[in-house]
Amino acid sequence: MNDKKYTLVTGGAGFIGSNYINLFIEDKDTHIVNLDLLTYAGSLDNLEIEGHENYTFIKGDIRDKELVKNLFEKYHFSRVINFAAESHVDNSILNPAAFVETNINGTFNLLQTAYNLWMDGPFELKEEYNDAKFLHVSTDEVYGTLGAEGLFTEETPYAPNSPYSASKAASDFLVRSYFHTYGMPVLTTNCSNNYGPHQHDEKLIPTIIRTALKEEPIPIYGDGKNVRDWLYVLDHCKGINLVLKNGKFGETYNIGGRNERENIYIAQKISEILDKLVPRENGESYTQLITFVKDRPGHDQRYAIDATKLESQLGWKAAENFESGIEKTVRWYLEKYSA
Repeated sequence: MNDKKYTLVTGGAGFIGSNYINLFIEDKDTHIVNLDLLTYAGSLDNLEIEGHENYTFIKGDIRDKELVKNLFEKYHFSRVINFAAESHVDNSILNPAAFVETNINGTFNLLQTAYNLWMDGPFELKEEYNDAKFLHVSTDEVYGTLGAEGLFTEETPYAPNSPYSASKAASDFLVRSYFHTYGMPVLTTNCSNNYGPHQHDEKLIPTIIRTALKEEPIPIYGDGKNVRDWLYVLDHCKGINLVLKNGKFGETYNIGGRNERENIYIAQKISEILDKLVPRENGESYTQLITFVKDRPGHDQRYAIDATKLESQLGWKAAENFESGIEKTVRWYLEKYSA
């Protein structure tokens, strides 16, 4: 199978992974093997791969050493893009063990298996894998929380505050260690909050849309003043692909939308769009449904990413601002929930 390049995409049935595959399935230079366990957060319905022969789906766990080893030996992957992760912060508070298992042990399994296939020893890449690359997709939550000013850069010290972000921080450090100890060709991206098509219903934006359409209370944590930097998922996927193609090994690249918004603004903006597209029968605005609920433990106040490195070194630029992206997103969910 060495005559064709094979790319392992882990977690490719999840939100960001499926958007990545849908966007780049047209690339005939590689065959994508999608390894996903299909937990509650993943669905094959997220994928738009009909008619594409350069795609294979494998149901499985990145922690499964035998399965992962067999896949690497069968397909001789020259690319690995690791999206697979437990990522719901609330779930990490209730069940942190699952996050340690998947995000830390799973990432380690992928790294070690790639090392065994690609390298004869530390800093000795096999000739047939001289173009191999391992890209690890991570989050800005590893940096902790910001005050009213400042941005996360690639030099910001790690200060994770939830079991989720702590597990992702650990996985980032494992990836880093395989570069410095073994000379493995690794890359890491840390992104801000994603939104767009195929996001799991539990996340903030789908929750606002779903509960509003049911005319149920729209739940917003605390006082709604928590700030996130919002990144349209397709902009994120394009950034990942740029890093994969042109990034410097051992480096981290932050991907952020420069769209800082308070959670209360998100709820209000979505409500205004819904007022226009599907007005309530009683004539009231959906904003009347916004309800403040008890805050999440360890809820970080503000995240915001400085994407200057990616923009200046690799020429990335977000195509969507929040207002354009959220309009597309609301329309997509309206179709989903009316189907």
